[in-house]
Amino acid sequence: MNLFQPTPDAQVTQSPLADRMRPRTLDEFVGQEHLVGPGKPLRLQMERDDAGSMLFWGPPGTGKTTLAKIIAAMSRAEFIEFSAVLSGIKEIKQVMSEAERARQYGTRTILFIDEIHRFNRAQQDAFLPHVEKGNIRLIGATTENPSFEINSALLSRCRVYVLKALAPEEVAQLLQSALTDKERGLGNLNVTAAEDVLRLIAVYTNGDARAACNVLEVSAALARDTGGLITEDIAKAALQKRTLIYDKSGEEHYNLISALHKSVRNSDPDAALYWLGRMLEAGEDPLYVARRVVRMAVEDIGLADPQALALCMAARDAVDFIGLPEGNLALAQAVVYLSVAPKSNALYTAYGSVTQDVEHTAADPVPLHLRNAPTGLMKGLGYGKGYQYAHDVDGKVANMECLPESLRGKTYYQPTNEGIEKRIRERLEGIKKKRGDASQNKA
Repeated sequence: MNLFQPTPDAQVTQSPLADRMRPRTLDEFVGQEHLVGPGKPLRLQMERDDAGSMLFWGPPGTGKTTLAKIIAAMSRAEFIEFSAVLSGIKEIKQVMSEAERARQYGTRTILFIDEIHRFNRAQQDAFLPHVEKGNIRLIGATTENPSFEINSALLSRCRVYVLKALAPEEVAQLLQSALTDKERGLGNLNVTAAEDVLRLIAVYTNGDARAACNVLEVSAALARDTGGLITEDIAKAALQKRTLIYDKSGEEHYNLISALHKSVRNSDPDAALYWLGRMLEAGEDPLYVARRVVRMAVEDIGLADPQALALCMAARDAVDFIGLPEGNLALAQAVVYLSVAPKSNALYTAYGSVTQDVEHTAADPVPLHLRNAPTGLMKGLGYGKGYQYAHDVDGKVANMECLPESLRGKTYYQPTNEGIEKRIRERLEGIKKKRGDASQNKA
């Protein structure tokens, strides 16, 4: 007998609460009703024992691993669990070989890969022939958008199921079960908690059942020394600080900056402040936010309020100079200013049209009359011939084409009637009239 080999009871006791309370059947499973409710797609696939491969995409602690284990139990298949963080191509090939042999003896293999997005393209390719032959039923779990992270060939062979963060009520239900369950939970500790305390834990853990169970376990340990009641203060002590779901290089990063930008564009300062706070409090680089705020100033406000760009650059400098948390207020000032400023994308649209013409038209030479003639040879070739010095012309506007011949008369910038651009539009209309007058006088 190995003195260091834990007994089954010891393993259960030493396992984290989240692992001990993992649902074993669909009846115990909480949440994801859009997938596992009566008549819903994933439930039907599970009940039919459909052998198709699938991907579970959703936030942490929403039941991806649990569903994979329930599927394995319902199908009576061999269940092999991989972590893309710990496994490499050698382990993959070994498991694939064993699964192929098992299939020859009538044994089905479900290969569950946690964090499948961490496998590179070559590693993902290694699964393809075995998925196609039916040697394995692949179930992958990912917190990242499969469209970007999963090989398209593999993605096309899997059904993608999107899991949602659990609602606070659903997490609170799981926590209440954990408190009273004497077999796997904390029922033998005689610890209790009011509904509002369980909901507090649920809200602060953002729909992550695993994180909520971890907090409850710590709270229960603290409460045993104070009479067995988990109070709000005890729960907060266990929580320490709310953990916001955020990955600075993942999809949530782009979702939040998109929400911030579109709130500013829609002139909604309250929403803009909220999304800004979500990013900064989750640990986003404030200088990244500052760069994006500068982009908003030129893309969505432009010349409708030229001061917007100056203010955003000042906010960036303030963040760089004083750091956090004081610099957060400078960014807050900038996004509120942008939100209430007059909006115009005329400059953004104009430059977009220019880049299209630059890409799709010939690189026409600069017209001779716009070229300088510093040497006699260049002057003899016609450089500068016909140039009209605007300051010598009445109205300071010469009747002179400044675009290449192929783009003669093209208009890119069309100012709106918002803010200062209204005055710019009026000014451009006046310039156009002066140019026309100069043409008539020349004639």
